[in-house]
Amino acid sequence: MTFTRPQQIQAALITLGAVALFVLFRHLPTGTNLSHMDFRVQGGNSIEMCDPLNPQFIPVVDVRSPVTMVLAADAPAVAGREVQATFSLRTASGKPIAPEDLVIAHTKKLHLLIADPSLADYQHVHPDPTLTPGEWAFHFTPHLGGVYRIFADFTPVATGRGLYANTELMVKDDHSAASLVADRQRSWTYENEGYRFELQPAAQPLRVRQIIDLKFSVTRPDGGAVPMEPVMGAYAHLVAFDEARSGFAHLHPVETDLSQRPDALRPALSFKITIPNPGRYVIWAQVNLGGHELFAPFWFDVAP
Repeated sequence: MTFTRPQQIQAALITLGAVALFVLFRHLPTGTNLSHMDFRVQGGNSIEMCDPLNPQFIPVVDVRSPVTMVLAADAPAVAGREVQATFSLRTASGKPIAPEDLVIAHTKKLHLLIADPSLADYQHVHPDPTLTPGEWAFHFTPHLGGVYRIFADFTPVATGRGLYANTELMVKDDHSAASLVADRQRSWTYENEGYRFELQPAAQPLRVRQIIDLKFSVTRPDGGAVPMEPVMGAYAHLVAFDEARSGFAHLHPVETDLSQRPDALRPALSFKITIPNPGRYVIWAQVNLGGHELFAPFWFDVAP
């Protein structure tokens, strides 16, 4: 086919226009100065960026992260007293990670998952950025003594994939804190403040490297309504830890449409998880019931 000169000119203009638009979009500001390569670590044994739609247990402590997390507390931490602390978040190349470098995930840009050595005290905290680039501030009240492990869960704009980091905080116990005892006995039920929480696996025994389907439900023994409300953009959140706190899995329900409210008397939600290693684990459930957040632990074993 032979094109006339006007057709050739028109085709050339369309091509030039497309190239110009491509260049324009490539140079539009994204709000972040970080790139995908800022979140790469040379060598093996490093955390791979994770797909948030494929929930797996992440061994954060045992592998290298492309992000460093350095903690600084205003004063020595004591059980039963509020801790005010800051931490710096930087890429492997030393670049600070600021709010504009992170995507909002489940209503927040940064999640801190905090657990004591016995895993009896689990808290979910959201830090705020300070005026110093890459520095974040948070506060929480530890209930027990020991070395608390703090996991950071976030998604960089440059990658769109979940990343993690961790640090530790030594907490002194002056015996003034409320006594908590970690019941490590296997149990898929938990009762607290007039509610009964259940987490039921689709099949048992649970085995490593297999997708585990879980059904989480809440009821009241008196048969009353359960006023379940959204928390962080979902009707419930589950966080799994291994006994050694070597990592975690942050789980969100399969049911993502908040306009579809769970059943008023027996709300139930579906979750999935894959666990790589056998051993004893705990899953902490977090829910909002009538404007009051409650947490429920479930201890279980995973077989080879």
